[in-house]
Amino acid sequence: MSFKTKINLVRRKITRSLTQNIGSTKWNTNPNAAVEFKQLLISRPNHRLGNLLMITPLVQEINAAFPDCKIDLFVKGGLAPVIFKNYPSVQEYIILPRKPFKELVKYFMVWYKIKRKKYDLVINIDKGSSSGRLSTQFANANFKFFGELNDEIVQEYADYNHMAKYPVYEFRYYLKKLGIAVKNSEVPSISMNLSAKEIEDAKLVLDQLVPDSKKTIAIFTFATGAKCYTSEWWNTFYKKLQENFADYNIVEVLPVENVSQIDFKAPHFYSKDVREIAAFIANTAIFIGADSGIMHLACASQTTVLGLFHVTKPEKYEPYGNGSQPIDTSTTSLESMINIIKDKLSQS
Repeated sequence: MSFKTKINLVRRKITRSLTQNIGSTKWNTNPNAAVEFKQLLISRPNHRLGNLLMITPLVQEINAAFPDCKIDLFVKGGLAPVIFKNYPSVQEYIILPRKPFKELVKYFMVWYKIKRKKYDLVINIDKGSSSGRLSTQFANANFKFFGELNDEIVQEYADYNHMAKYPVYEFRYYLKKLGIAVKNSEVPSISMNLSAKEIEDAKLVLDQLVPDSKKTIAIFTFATGAKCYTSEWWNTFYKKLQENFADYNIVEVLPVENVSQIDFKAPHFYSKDVREIAAFIANTAIFIGADSGIMHLACASQTTVLGLFHVTKPEKYEPYGNGSQPIDTSTTSLESMINIIKDKLSQS
């Protein structure tokens, strides 16, 4: 571990210890007054693709409960405007600089933007986020939700720990406490809200790579750190796919690093545009890849996803919706994986 990494870990630990007790959820002080949310702020100051995509179910839930509500997002990086491009309710992006101490003017402008607008409700997604709690406390709002752990919700939902689901469960609980009726339907799936044209354009790209007479299996062989499977593992698995799915195309979706754990043996697709990648995957029958931002992007394309896990916790990050499921490769043989894929493809 580098000296810089150690310093950052200490800094985060100190910051979290100073901010963990900041603020408490603000409830309705007048239970007889009608509550209607027209302007809402979601605080998720994070730049990672997967974490930003996992806000989309909450945005859909808010849209369903309050169709006229406008939403601002407090985030990091430049991905949020791309991800929420086709969400008309999302109005403004308040973007925290990646290195605040090097961009002090931008940093202070962020807090000014948060304070200057009047919100009906502020929702902090990550209770462990120092910036999230600070922004919720700092915002000018009638109602505030800091994201405290709620034992009642944990007991009620077996899948509460999922990063995309617990904000929805907490939002529903919060509405109930305010006296607003909510539906106990399934949590919305992660979604990029791809347009028909985006999907059609990506289909043309896919048809140039492989025959359009066959359905396509998409694989993603990369992941960060320990989540990445070895070249040996992927080459063995790729050979199994070729042997068992001769009637399907097999295409590799490449990461931004433009590397391949199977040495580019399969027809491959490369793009730095996350919407284009999602639209490409939307044209495939199934996506197979390790836990990563691209795995969540595949979920957001509404394609069936098989997420491979051996390090991170499936209950927290597993793909869901559209027939998707996690596979624990520590306990699942390659033969069993092939049978799972056959079963999923027979349903598509």
